[in-house]
Amino acid sequence: MLEFLSETTLWWHWIVFGIVLLILEMNIGTFFMLGLAVAGVLVGIMDFYIGTAFTTELFVWMVLSVLFVAIWYRWFREKPLSDSGQSNYKLDTLGIVVESIQIHSRGKVTFDTPVLGNTAWHATANEDIDKDTRIKIVKITGQLIEVEPA
Repeated sequence: MLEFLSETTLWWHWIVFGIVLLILEMNIGTFFMLGLAVAGVLVGIMDFYIGTAFTTELFVWMVLSVLFVAIWYRWFREKPLSDSGQSNYKLDTLGIVVESIQIHSRGKVTFDTPVLGNTAWHATANEDIDKDTRIKIVKITGQLIEVEPA
């Protein structure tokens, strides 16, 4: 099988393979196959200018694919702002205190945007916070949100 592929695979087969992977990527939208597609096109261009053996082309395609996928996951994926207890929710969400919060007791807050599907939450704080004070999330632990003045 490898001899057959080595004799029949031309440079443009790699480019067509890369384009087919690119079309699949556009339909799926995970950006995983984008690296595979770019690697396929680059191997086709390399084969056009250098004319290497199929096993070398296959090896270069695998190395470039792993490299491009690693680059994607390293630099381009969205990173959460901070780890907040059991949730990876962004800690930059602002809200306002509806019922004042005392140390070692709960108060009530509402957030400008929903937090874990709800805008109104019971909250605690490490300091006394008066009613109508702007707050931000410090930590989310289960069903309890810890806040501090913004």
